[in-house]
Amino acid sequence: MSVPKIVLFYRFTPLADPEAIRLWQHTLASSNGLTGRILVSEHGINATIGGDIDAVKRYVRGTREYAPFKDADIKWSDGDGDDFPRLSVKVRPEIVTFGAPDELVVDADGVVDGGVHLSPQQVHELVEQRGDDVVFFDGRNSFEAEIGRFRGAVVPDVATTRDFVAELDSGRYDHLKSKPIVTYCTGGVRCEVLSALMRRRGFDEVYQIDGGIVRYGETFGDRGLWEGSLYVFDGRMNVEFSDAATVLGVCTLCGTPTSRYRNHPDVNGREQTLVCESCVPD
Repeated sequence: MSVPKIVLFYRFTPLADPEAIRLWQHTLASSNGLTGRILVSEHGINATIGGDIDAVKRYVRGTREYAPFKDADIKWSDGDGDDFPRLSVKVRPEIVTFGAPDELVVDADGVVDGGVHLSPQQVHELVEQRGDDVVFFDGRNSFEAEIGRFRGAVVPDVATTRDFVAELDSGRYDHLKSKPIVTYCTGGVRCEVLSALMRRRGFDEVYQIDGGIVRYGETFGDRGLWEGSLYVFDGRMNVEFSDAATVLGVCTLCGTPTSRYRNHPDVNGREQTLVCESCVPD
């Protein structure tokens, strides 16, 4: 019986020949019948791949045979079997598109001068020690936060990751520069870059959740500081960590509470919109 699985991982490490890595990754994924998206740059790799569990395991084993990727933190989740329309493996200037490739410095240990990694347990310890001084800073597109976010988090008004540089340079968050800031994003990759950009701009004490929201949710479910559902960039569109997940979003058509994104144009022309099942049935 086929069991669909999805893996999410990234690794920041210098790659002298990204095109060679692209060709190898495409062959490895396609030969195992996998679909999803893999981005490669001179800074490393960022991948979300899905397929039958045995095929995904073969892909993961093959990827880890390459020494710079052997310690990649692979995050597993259940898939639906048709989570991605195709396989896409591309070389890009950045594996996360902040539009600031020249600001990022990477060595064999990862991003240089980025935020301090905290485990989910260490996040709680920081909050216990520093209380309300701790600022959770959302490193995702603002629409993702509509259905889930850390309690009391700062959610920048950004439509794409490219908007973060201008947002940070605007001075809007300068009053936070002396506070302990915990950046967070889905699997951690966006915060690797965001935390480094923040430190370059004078934010004194910047952290990132090791493994992102995914690892936090695996650890604490809905019993901690996270509220709502997690938006994901595949056919599932959102996942919950337990049956007790709070519903934060509302249907844009009728106002009913929902965490359900579907491809339905709204008044702003955005395709993915929060809509309940009554208004837009599958």
